[in-house]
Amino acid sequence: MLETIKVIKSRVSVRQYLDKEIPKEILEDLIDCGRLAPTGYNRQPWVFLVITDKELKNKLADICKWGRFLKEAGAGILIFCEKDAETALEDACAAAENIIIAAQAYGLGTCWINSYKKEHSEEVKKLVNCPDNLELMVILSVGYPKEVPQRPKKKELHEVLKWQTF
Repeated sequence: MLETIKVIKSRVSVRQYLDKEIPKEILEDLIDCGRLAPTGYNRQPWVFLVITDKELKNKLADICKWGRFLKEAGAGILIFCEKDAETALEDACAAAENIIIAAQAYGLGTCWINSYKKEHSEEVKKLVNCPDNLELMVILSVGYPKEVPQRPKKKELHEVLKWQTF
């Protein structure tokens, strides 16, 4: 089986992390993979903010009701897009998926924290001094897994795959 396919099929969301620093070079490579994602009209409206400072991560985790595990993660990756970009949400999601797959290839775990116009979004933007022209789209926790959780039940291929018509 192709290595990339193995990486995709082995990925699960991780919410418990070892207290272990992620090398800067790996974090930069994850963002490099994110910036190479497909983007509508090649607009590339994104800005990636990496947070590794423990105090700042703790504040971020306190703000994000569904992202408390950010405290344990080696990093938080926040994806912002220009508010006026027509395909901003799609572009951010494509970039996030590239980062998630790249992280899995490095042996890192990730968890997606929905952040587009959620109750925590404005407070997070204030915390990180986000410019007015950007919108918070996604937060990813990234770190070395404390344990790899069991994959939740996924629908079978025959339940979601159709050919030619419904």
